[in-house]
Amino acid sequence: MFQDRARIQIEAGRGGDGAIAFRREKYVPRGGPSGGDGGRGGDVVLLADPDRRDLATPERHPHVRSGSGGHGEGANRTGADGTDVEIRVPVGTQVLDEAGRLIADLAHPGARAVVARGGRGGAGNRRFANPRRQAPRFAEPGLPGEQLSIELRLKLLADAALLGFPNAGKSSLLRQISNAEPKVAGYPFTTLAPVLGTVEASYGRQLVVADVPGLLEGASGGAGLGLEFLAHLERARLFIHVIDPTAGDPVEQFTTIDHELRAYGGGLVERDQLVVLSKADLGVSTTFRLADSRVRGVVIASGVTGQGIDDLMRALFDCMPEAAAETGPVELADFLVYRPRAPLHRPFRVLRADDGWLITGRALDQLAEAEVEAALREAGARTGDVVTLGDRVLELG
Repeated sequence: MFQDRARIQIEAGRGGDGAIAFRREKYVPRGGPSGGDGGRGGDVVLLADPDRRDLATPERHPHVRSGSGGHGEGANRTGADGTDVEIRVPVGTQVLDEAGRLIADLAHPGARAVVARGGRGGAGNRRFANPRRQAPRFAEPGLPGEQLSIELRLKLLADAALLGFPNAGKSSLLRQISNAEPKVAGYPFTTLAPVLGTVEASYGRQLVVADVPGLLEGASGGAGLGLEFLAHLERARLFIHVIDPTAGDPVEQFTTIDHELRAYGGGLVERDQLVVLSKADLGVSTTFRLADSRVRGVVIASGVTGQGIDDLMRALFDCMPEAAAETGPVELADFLVYRPRAPLHRPFRVLRADDGWLITGRALDQLAEAEVEAALREAGARTGDVVTLGDRVLELG
């Protein structure tokens, strides 16, 4: 089954703790602190892979976690960085946060976006040595990585897209003009998921055409999963508007679908359209008269007998300038990151001592108890641990 949406939970790796260590060598009785820093936690990265067709893989693996950084060691050895996790998604995938805000738009092959950054590694005790404090017995714990729930939405990248009412004959036409093999039957809603096909001209030029499930009146308001299907039209340059003359007045059908494009927005109503009057094999005599600058041509064709298919392919390539087909989607950034980052610094610092935990900073007596406790829990402190807060020694409850 074609998956064009997926929701996953991601967690970047935690940074490693800094080490508390001292040089212990023969003839060096007071070697000083030598605790190394913790390694950085791994990131979670999305990569646009042209070989991926849908979001089935992320849908099957909804929980993703990257590697944690290694802890620092003695002899000033820094912990290893955590392993990054790379999630491969189809080109055209958009990433949204829990509030529905766009995080990244992977519109080109190879586009990358770091959606969750690993935590910073903690500083080892050698970092805290100074002339006044020559043997610090504390180090900094690593910070946790970012955690969030994201939704992936695939918007197909195609040169042209077939649209129209259910059972208008779109899938039959796509079978005739391309290498795609969508399901074809004589009843509505045969196509339940978008299908891509490659159309090739006799001189070697190729175009990608998408068959989008049929739209209902009210699709822009969500009728018949219309919002999901309309989203796949956003990146097509040309619409192949398939109309079934046996189902009523072609101009009225065109106007109804056009109203849904206008109501949805996203510039869909401004796209050029190639109108195809389908099911010519049924012998229905009809014409399409509409003064609209967007209509680049009208073709009468049959997906059953092949009548008019050559005219359709010729019109399709004529409506799609070759330069536009080669340059790829216009004005689509590799990725856009809008999500604001949380501030990295607090007015205090949590340190791990050899006999508990140490809170340092200014105005310690004004700190909110809940904020301090949350920071300690985040650093790995447990109930019963000893916490030194300025001149006070407390026990974590």
